[in-house]
Amino acid sequence: MSEPKTNKKRRWNWVLSDYIRKAFKRYYEFSARLKGQTFYCEVLHGHAEYNLTINSDSTVSCNCQDYDGSGHIGDLNKNTFEEVFFGPVAQDLRKTLAKGKIPLAACTRCSGLKRIARSKIPKDFWDGKEKLQKGPPPSTPHDGSDWPAPRLPYRGMLLENTVNCNIDCLGCDRGSAALIRKQRFMPLEQITKMADLVRNLGLQQLFYLNLGEPFLSPNVGPELSVIRQKNPDCRIVISSNAIILNTDAKREAALYATHIFFSVAGINDEMLEKYEKRGSFEKAYANMKALVEFRNARGLTAPIIEWKYLLFNWNDKHETLEKAIEMAKAIGVDYISFWPTNNPIYGSSWRYRLGKLDDIGETSWKGREVDLRKYRKIIELVPA
Repeated sequence: MSEPKTNKKRRWNWVLSDYIRKAFKRYYEFSARLKGQTFYCEVLHGHAEYNLTINSDSTVSCNCQDYDGSGHIGDLNKNTFEEVFFGPVAQDLRKTLAKGKIPLAACTRCSGLKRIARSKIPKDFWDGKEKLQKGPPPSTPHDGSDWPAPRLPYRGMLLENTVNCNIDCLGCDRGSAALIRKQRFMPLEQITKMADLVRNLGLQQLFYLNLGEPFLSPNVGPELSVIRQKNPDCRIVISSNAIILNTDAKREAALYATHIFFSVAGINDEMLEKYEKRGSFEKAYANMKALVEFRNARGLTAPIIEWKYLLFNWNDKHETLEKAIEMAKAIGVDYISFWPTNNPIYGSSWRYRLGKLDDIGETSWKGREVDLRKYRKIIELVPA
């Protein structure tokens, strides 16, 4: 694999993050060795619902934070998906992990990295005789108790229709990724092929997102239409900053989704712009409200509309979060969730880490969340 390109203008928090990841890489390897363990990748074994990513130029990455291309396992312009997924680059990564080594710094932050006893790795794997699983997917996800033979993914993956974005978030190193993309937007013809791939794999869900803003694509309506047409039962998830979802055509496109997250980090411009450079709270809030009204006017309950509130130490005061919940109720979104983050490290929410926000909503894999649909049901039951 060629040496990855680097962005010489990277923010210091990402340079620091690289050093921290490298330190964790050594720690994880040492810890596993002491316990007689080694690693495997849930993504590369086909059992993950997230992380595996088809980028805007049709390269395939094993992780969703592949800013430098070190996680590229192939190119769908040159090979089929099966050839890429079971190809030499992916297999080398599997073998490196099985030997107890972590091949990429990004692995240390990836949910796909799993530990397993060395004794559970079958001899056939080392001999290159392990049979690849190509049949129907298992009825339940792999539980991690034994070695999973690599199989084609069935739970989910990411599809990046564009690497371009209208804002500049402190925690996103998108600029580095943009340097190595051969195409900033995936053509509609290629999106159609990806829709066929999703159908052929029988994917349970597709995350229509990665490093760019999906609604920047001028073809976002036809893109989502063809994906939904070819995959009527697939769960389609979109993440957007909401700022440019400002026309009925884009709102119509959003209705093809099952669930849409709006990443809005604060309750005013001052809070939001500390993280989302070139962002606008007023526009994002108005566009969330407009999509709710657009959906409801058609008598629909999908997509689920969720305000994804990233937590930082400048927007996590209790009264601020309570106000955010009231603002979310006022525009009728279905959920508001509060997500802790460690990048930039100086912005980490110590209130969340110390349990000071445990009375906000309920615990979830996101952090904290409030199901506002329950609130609406209570209101409906109260006599006029």
